[in-house]
Amino acid sequence: MFCLLCVLAAVDIVMASSVVPKMVSIFSSGGSSISFNACFTQMYFIHVTTAIETGLLLVMAFDRYVAICKPLHYKSILTPQVMLGMSMTITIRAVIFMTPLSYMVSHLPFCGSNIVLHSYCEHMAVAKLACTDTTSSSLYSLIGSSIIVGSDVAFIAASYTLILQAVFNLSSKNAQVKALSTCGSHAVVMALYYLPGMASIYVAWLGQDIVPLHTQVLLADLYVVIPPALNPIIYGLRTKQIREQIWSLLMHCLFNHCNLSS
Repeated sequence: MFCLLCVLAAVDIVMASSVVPKMVSIFSSGGSSISFNACFTQMYFIHVTTAIETGLLLVMAFDRYVAICKPLHYKSILTPQVMLGMSMTITIRAVIFMTPLSYMVSHLPFCGSNIVLHSYCEHMAVAKLACTDTTSSSLYSLIGSSIIVGSDVAFIAASYTLILQAVFNLSSKNAQVKALSTCGSHAVVMALYYLPGMASIYVAWLGQDIVPLHTQVLLADLYVVIPPALNPIIYGLRTKQIREQIWSLLMHCLFNHCNLSS
């Protein structure tokens, strides 16, 4: 679990670093310009990290399933080699999916407006600026995202269904409450990640003339800003060992500060 939290933290740092600095610059000082190469680099890293994160959520659901349903076999099933293999698989999957999409969009002819109606270089917002038909890249994005997210959500739902069955068979009420609390917090994070993300994709494809632009921008911002902000709280502070280490570090820093002041 700690290996997965480490990978999740790294992905969240990359995702937030790709979006937040430029977003803050736009909102604070009006620095809204971005170079052509920087725009597509930002788009690539945003979409690769979101694809990796959905795979990580699936792996973490599987981790919880093994921990709760097969606790005695946990170390024999989730060996370091297996964890590394799963992490590499979801990373390779994200790169294989996103590289053709970024290539298709970056090679579109842009001869009209150069204003991206978004707070970052989101694929659909950038593709709309092309002065040619973008159906192929849009379809690739829609179908690919649906396959990746749809399969991940299906396996996540299956894992948590088995987890809930195992939890309700426990004789201890305290164990049931603890397991349900953990699963519930994970489900909240997944809902905040998947619902705005998929809504943003389908709205941009099907309902762009119905849903106001500011709503489209808000949906796209939510799934790249909110999960990285909440993941350290949900997955970090709720983990006993991490919580104890943070508390120990804070006490150590406070004690040293008091000694220096005296």
